[in-house]
Amino acid sequence: MSAYTEFAEYIAEINDLLCTLNLLTWDVRTQMPPAAAETRGQQMATLTRIVQERLASAQMGRLLDRAEAEVRTDAPDSYRVRAVRSVRDAYVISQRVPPALIGALAVQKAVGQRVWEEAKPANDFARFAPHLKTLLRLSRELADAIGYTDHPYDALLLQYEPDMNAARLTALFEALKAGILPLLRRITTAPAVDASFLYRHYPAAQQRAFGLEIAGKFGYDFQRGRVDASAHPFEISMTRQDVRMTTRYQENYLPGAIFGLFHETGHALYEQGIARELTRTALATDFVGLYAVGGATFGVHESQSRLWENQIGRSRSFWRLHFDRLRDYFPAQLADVDVEQFYRAVNRVQPSLIRVEADEVTYNLHIMLRVELEMGLLDGRIDVDDLPALWRRKMRDYLSIAPETDTEGVLQDIHWSAGQFGAFPAYTIGNVLSAQFMHAARRTVAGLDDALAAGDYTPLREWLAENIHRHGRVFGLDELLLRVTGEEFAAAPYLAYLHQKYGELYP
Repeated sequence: MSAYTEFAEYIAEINDLLCTLNLLTWDVRTQMPPAAAETRGQQMATLTRIVQERLASAQMGRLLDRAEAEVRTDAPDSYRVRAVRSVRDAYVISQRVPPALIGALAVQKAVGQRVWEEAKPANDFARFAPHLKTLLRLSRELADAIGYTDHPYDALLLQYEPDMNAARLTALFEALKAGILPLLRRITTAPAVDASFLYRHYPAAQQRAFGLEIAGKFGYDFQRGRVDASAHPFEISMTRQDVRMTTRYQENYLPGAIFGLFHETGHALYEQGIARELTRTALATDFVGLYAVGGATFGVHESQSRLWENQIGRSRSFWRLHFDRLRDYFPAQLADVDVEQFYRAVNRVQPSLIRVEADEVTYNLHIMLRVELEMGLLDGRIDVDDLPALWRRKMRDYLSIAPETDTEGVLQDIHWSAGQFGAFPAYTIGNVLSAQFMHAARRTVAGLDDALAAGDYTPLREWLAENIHRHGRVFGLDELLLRVTGEEFAAAPYLAYLHQKYGELYP
């Protein structure tokens, strides 16, 4: 057996364990009985600790040394070289992180998520706060163990966006504010768009049927996936052969589940599009975040969901084609609505409390609020007990509205209950990347807009699969973007997209 083959088999077993953890996570969020939270946390902690120990072991070091020697003459961009390099980088970090810390985080994440699921509908931040304090303390310990120069946030970003840091994010947010806030001010002085019909009664069964139909048209392979309901929509994969999605149904608000499913389909297409030969390899494994995932980074992953949700699913050409089919599912609810009214309603710009239901213009302001709070929590400038009041203040500053309850405020997202400090920037990064990727696709795929208008999503999906999906984690954000678009990461194309679309909607 060659040195690289032995290394690859060891990595495959680590990937198997992480895929098992993903399956347990899916169960936590969709099927698990409430009383199982503590023991499930212990189970997940055991598996996580085993993964961490295997990654940081002397055997891993020996396998890496031998594999590096074998691939030394391979092409620098070969999958073998990239796989070994990615594991070496993670191995160095793993030497700094105590297995006991990883295990403690796993336990607290499972318990924290269950407490959050109970605290959110009860508007009971006080119930969740002690768990959040524990998660924050453990996350600070993790940042200290990994190491950083300027800000603890930089260490935690390694799990989600290795090419990013606090300073770079701050500059991005300033550029976006400069482009978005004047547009928002102009829009808020325009006549309001009637969207009242979106709040009629829309049975969940029909919402699900329409959403699944469109997911299939986009290219989601139901033989390799399934769709369930959960408190917070998500996608998770156990290799490219088992890619699952969830959404959340609200029978008094139509867009939530539909666009949530469009969004998760974008994530799922990415995972189903990973090259078969990357299955169970280092290039479908996040060794820093200890997560089985094929996407290059969380931001690149998010670019795919935002592209399908917004640039495709909220486009005028999409609804000109599919509105009649939606009305087949809801004939009474949409009897007095035409396609242009519907298009304008689902693209209505109106500052709102809930991030996942925010329009494209205000969405990134929700992200900025959360990231600024995360940075303050991690560097000690903000105390957990002050979060509800600070949340309201920042909502007023950015969006001129504030929640009356913590259910609609600081408790609305699952991320902190899962210890995901550093994950929120990926949503804004994904928005920016989606515009750059879509611009490149239009530039290189002949007749793309005509195909999309006719409901043929294959050319776009295949272009994305060929240029982005199949490569898994071979390339980081900056390198992948340069390869695909010839451009560096920049807010300008995304701001141009927003101004063009919403300048026409709100002249």
